[in-house]
Amino acid sequence: MTNFTDMNRQDQQAYLMKPIIDELKQVGGQAATRDLKRAVVEREENIPENILTMYKTSRNGRKYLPFNYAFNFAISNLIMAGMLKRPKQGIVVLTEKGREYKGSRTELSDTVYKISLPQWQKKIEQNKKSKESNIDIREEESLDNLEEDWKGPLLNALLNLSPGKFELFCRALVAKMNVDIDEAIGTSLTGDGGVDGYGYIKTDDFRTARVAIQAKKWNPSNSVSSPEIDKFRGAMDKFRAEYGIFITTSTFTRDAIKASRAGTRVITLIDGDHLLELIAKYELYVTKKVITTYELDDFFEDEN
Repeated sequence: MTNFTDMNRQDQQAYLMKPIIDELKQVGGQAATRDLKRAVVEREENIPENILTMYKTSRNGRKYLPFNYAFNFAISNLIMAGMLKRPKQGIVVLTEKGREYKGSRTELSDTVYKISLPQWQKKIEQNKKSKESNIDIREEESLDNLEEDWKGPLLNALLNLSPGKFELFCRALVAKMNVDIDEAIGTSLTGDGGVDGYGYIKTDDFRTARVAIQAKKWNPSNSVSSPEIDKFRGAMDKFRAEYGIFITTSTFTRDAIKASRAGTRVITLIDGDHLLELIAKYELYVTKKVITTYELDDFFEDEN
């Protein structure tokens, strides 16, 4: 089978349709598109593990994630074909037609394109006829893709932070997630026994659990592997932590994901794409300008 990144855009869309349908069936028929996207990448071994951080720069200088275009247009085609519906922005739901589909990957894409391509052509013709029309199916102007324009610059800003400042940033993020950060453990660049932060969280009305934090500012081209997860679990043992949170600007290999779920203590993995979503959610050192755009605060200014 041709590697996913070597396919043209339409073949990528066709490839993604069946995994999208299958994953939605697996999770009960409804999902947030961002969660669905991560799940599809995790399950499909033909898709590179770091594809969610493989940003490119367009001719006008805008950073974008090519995978988003293929994924979002696969969703749009499935909606046009009646396989999915979108009750609100960011959520997709399987229709009865989608739930009952049992054919192959090729059969699905052929069925979908037979219905969707004439609709795209109609939109193109409408766009040509009216200068006032806002209809444009060019990938660069897709709504779902434009909503994530802020992610590329933010990821670059995180990668430009010093190691110490990135660890500080990750502790601040975990604190936003209701973890009471310990001021003594994991706050030094050296000698902290393999943890970059430590804290406590109340799991119910009377029980407090210990949380260990690991922060890896890695180039997106290098995925975190399972040995890193094993080393972190060893550090958790040293500090008797019941929970672990592993944060990276990169991605995790499929073996690393499996390793994080092994044993009695599951480690929460936050990859680069998820990290950006959490920063936006908690507005950590970013300022929301419009509904889908964020301006970086001076925290990210060059330290040199």
